[in-house]
Amino acid sequence: MRILDSIDDALIAELRAQSEFFWLDLTAPSAAQVEHLGQLLGLHPLAVEDSVKFGQRPKLDTYGDTALLVLQGGIESQPEDENLHPLEEIHCHLSGDFIATLHRNPYAELQNLTTTFSHSPASKTERYYVYKIIDVVADSYFPILADLDDEINALEDAIVSGAGRRELEETFRLKRLLLKLRKAVVPMRDVFAREIEVIADLAGLEPDSHDYFRDVYDHLIRITDELDSYHEMVAGCTDLYLSTVANKQGETSKQLAIIASIFLPLSFLTGFFGMNFSWEVGHVLVGPWSFFLLGLGTMLVSAGFMWWWFHHKGWTGNDG
Repeated sequence: MRILDSIDDALIAELRAQSEFFWLDLTAPSAAQVEHLGQLLGLHPLAVEDSVKFGQRPKLDTYGDTALLVLQGGIESQPEDENLHPLEEIHCHLSGDFIATLHRNPYAELQNLTTTFSHSPASKTERYYVYKIIDVVADSYFPILADLDDEINALEDAIVSGAGRRELEETFRLKRLLLKLRKAVVPMRDVFAREIEVIADLAGLEPDSHDYFRDVYDHLIRITDELDSYHEMVAGCTDLYLSTVANKQGETSKQLAIIASIFLPLSFLTGFFGMNFSWEVGHVLVGPWSFFLLGLGTMLVSAGFMWWWFHHKGWTGNDG
């Protein structure tokens, strides 16, 4: 199989005349280039229009002997919750003579695959090459899922250690990322569930096992299941955050209640001995002993007794 990274009219015409299967991978093609490629490869006008505009959801449209397969590839980043561009839209124009992949930005998985194909001495079937290109796009989500697993576990530990605004923001970012990934993966899974045989039976593709494309479908099912489980884990992080915040508020309220309870008898004592009745001032509150014993002494004894009582009831310790 020949691999091209630019539109070479003469070479493409020669390869098609010789019925030699080739892969054309274009990065950031202009509208004029896409339209010229459509004329050169005989693509359907509607397929050309979709590739000019991009912004398509994953789908498979067949036009006689050619088909347009729109995929969403994953882009790994560290950390994943701050990944502003986690997806790359890839248009695959398929036929028995060629496969042309178009994408707006350089895509590392396809670049690595071109290197793999170039250094592979063994010749494979056309259907195998189509499968491998689709497979690397589908498998691009697995590194993202591995990173998400680590980030969600770290987030849970951080929330338990001390839930703050940062953890709450990270939780919401993960929710949005998981929703975005799921919106990309589920339509791809549905395409391969309904029309898996359409790709394998395109006219001109060298016959081979249909199990290749079932393997892609199995991968997409696994990715979808993991995304659903991670979404539940992040929802659990939200519940854990709310529970942790409620526990903190309860602990603070308990401490304030203990302080208020200790000061309650102190307020009573200071109020009682602070009354300026003549008999009390003249007969009871006389001499330094009254200040130290009746004043400070009763307040210390009262505060100490209240603290002992709360400690005895187990109200002064942490819940954990």
